[in-house]
Amino acid sequence: MRPLLLRPPLGCLDTVFGSFRASRNKLVTQAAAVPHLYYFRKTMHYQTEERGRPHSPDYRIYFKTSDGKYISPFHDISLIAETEQDNDVPAKKPKKNDSEVLFNMVVEVPRWSNAKMEIATKEPLNPIKQDVKKGKLRYVANIFPHKGYIWNYGAIPQTWEDPNHTDAETKCCGDNDPIDVCEIGTQVCSPGQVIQVKVLGILAMIDEGEMDWKVIAINVKDPDAKKLNSIEDVRKSRPGHLEATVDWFRKYKVPDGKPENQFGFNGQFKDKDFAVEIIMSTHEHWRALVQKKSNSAGIACKNISCCESPSKCSAEEAKEVVESAPAFDSAHVACPELGKWHFV
Repeated sequence: MRPLLLRPPLGCLDTVFGSFRASRNKLVTQAAAVPHLYYFRKTMHYQTEERGRPHSPDYRIYFKTSDGKYISPFHDISLIAETEQDNDVPAKKPKKNDSEVLFNMVVEVPRWSNAKMEIATKEPLNPIKQDVKKGKLRYVANIFPHKGYIWNYGAIPQTWEDPNHTDAETKCCGDNDPIDVCEIGTQVCSPGQVIQVKVLGILAMIDEGEMDWKVIAINVKDPDAKKLNSIEDVRKSRPGHLEATVDWFRKYKVPDGKPENQFGFNGQFKDKDFAVEIIMSTHEHWRALVQKKSNSAGIACKNISCCESPSKCSAEEAKEVVESAPAFDSAHVACPELGKWHFV
């Protein structure tokens, strides 16, 4: 059994977890299993601010709250999402018969796009940027029949795959990033959008020897969200979608001259109970990270809300970080690689 560890809340973090048994068969996948889960502030709507020029190394997407305070999407957006209500009315505490605990997801890459956008974990306030390798901007290849990313792709905030932690079952260490999410809804999201997702399952990808979990989830506002409640529901209602996901992750680096990725559990998806367990475990690793109780591995932990974090800063300091970045430039930069197809 994989241990599930939860400690008291980190200072002024937005969520408080009640105690519960750390058993895989009794994981927290429903609000009824978390009777003491509360949310203390009204629905938070996030805004983004672009800096630099899109499709260039200096392009950044910074995050701020509705009242204009700059934040880190990695550290200041809560792991657990509340249920939004109309007219910005504060959400009520989850009822015992509520069916799901929802998680926040920070969208990095919209479906069908190719630019490998990601949370800049080693930069102050962790804006979204385009990944760079060997001085060149990274784009994922179109590998027939897939066009770019085949889901909205992003990360769950306040999670961290600790590179010093060895997974008990796959024997691989974490990849030093927040845990990844593939959102399989019908809508195409925008970079920097923060959505609430329902977790359905998880895939254990091994990327060049590192553990790189891929959570499968759906936007709770998606028309299909009510009928998709498990990985088996996805398998039944969307034939071939899960197989395409494995195929995509297996081959997406091959056009760059790298070998195919491998998978734990023989490439089989684990269920949502297992997925929530992994998410909670990576949340615990993140907690140790921002409290400086573990090796930061180069991660920038500047934040404005984690009261017990040595890296907490003022709103003014956060503003200075953003204002030091290049001003936004809307000039278009074309990428000839986007129209090319690869047959692997």
